[in-house]
Amino acid sequence: MKNKITLFITFLAGILLLVSCLKDNVGDYWVDELAGKAYATIPTYTLQQKSLQPVAGDVQYSFALNIATDALPTEDITVTLGPDPAAVAQYNTDHAKSFKVFPNVQVMTQSVVIPKGTRTGSVSVKVWGAETLNACDNYISAVSITSAKTASGKDLLIAGNMKTYLLALPISNPFAGDYHCVGYRKHPSLGIFTVDKTETASTVDCKTIRKSGFGEYPYDMIIEVTTNTIMVGGTTCYKVNVTVIDPSTNDKISSGQGQYATFTGAAAQIPIPVTQDVNYYNPVTQTFVLNAFYNAAANRIAYEVLTRVP
Repeated sequence: MKNKITLFITFLAGILLLVSCLKDNVGDYWVDELAGKAYATIPTYTLQQKSLQPVAGDVQYSFALNIATDALPTEDITVTLGPDPAAVAQYNTDHAKSFKVFPNVQVMTQSVVIPKGTRTGSVSVKVWGAETLNACDNYISAVSITSAKTASGKDLLIAGNMKTYLLALPISNPFAGDYHCVGYRKHPSLGIFTVDKTETASTVDCKTIRKSGFGEYPYDMIIEVTTNTIMVGGTTCYKVNVTVIDPSTNDKISSGQGQYATFTGAAAQIPIPVTQDVNYYNPVTQTFVLNAFYNAAANRIAYEVLTRVP
């Protein structure tokens, strides 16, 4: 006769994959073949995700452990865990992916004691160093159960396909955020229209942002930060590519658009250019200097200085 049990709620979703003989016997019942057995498992065994900001400092996360059994354990159970880079390689093989191993992972609770009469425990992990990594790369932190023993020294089985917690750690685009925009539009016949406001730049991909507003014109700017560098006022800066698009179509302005190679605008108009260099990002001041145009019979010029809002 099957023995009725109460399973840890998140384990119910994963029990299908624990062993093949459970495929037709799931839910409130523990099949006869597993009576008396116990498995150390990580119930959340599918890939999870947590975005990291590209800044210094520790980031912590946690996950649950579960002892899957038909009766509450009668002894304390000690579960040990550690980082498992091989699990990342296996995930890539199984899913045709190319994740990298997150380089800085520390399991804060390497040994977790699950008291007798209970089934669950919690593991804490910290990662750090996101500010040193390429935001265009994809990373995973993998932590696996390495052993599980009762207080009397008996080894517990470890569920092979439920022993690892996999956490994807994408690094947020470092350029996305709010910027104070100071600048102007130079119209070929109507003159200067000043701009002084806060604008939000959103992520397009790991090196590209998009912001609304070509001043008061109803167009957006897409800004791609390149690896090409220039020296501006003694600081190494990164050249950017600016594209002016129509947000209603997400296409370039049909009448023509582009960016200038050197400063083009009103030289005495605030903000006054530091040099003739334009279309670059200063990583020290977190500032974009943009000089672009779109054409409707004659060029409408935009000159902007965007400074990151803390």
